[in-house]
Amino acid sequence: MVFSTEIQPLGIYTDPTGCTKLPITAHSLDNQTDAPVVVYADPLCLTPGITVNPGHGAHLPPHSGSFSMD
Repeated sequence: MVFSTEIQPLGIYTDPTGCTKLPITAHSLDNQTDAPVVVYADPLCLTPGITVNPGHGAHLPPHSGSFSMD
């Protein structure tokens, strides 16, 4: 689940596969899956990423580009 702004609905990603682009306004990510999620600075999942473990959340760096399931 991705929170962007107070005026936007939460971004819900059901069974994401591969590299998934984040909205430009993404602010925080809540990992409600059973697997780690890796957040990348670029939209192609090529840069080093930060891992968000299951049941945890993280503030996203400004203009985070994408995420993938580990």
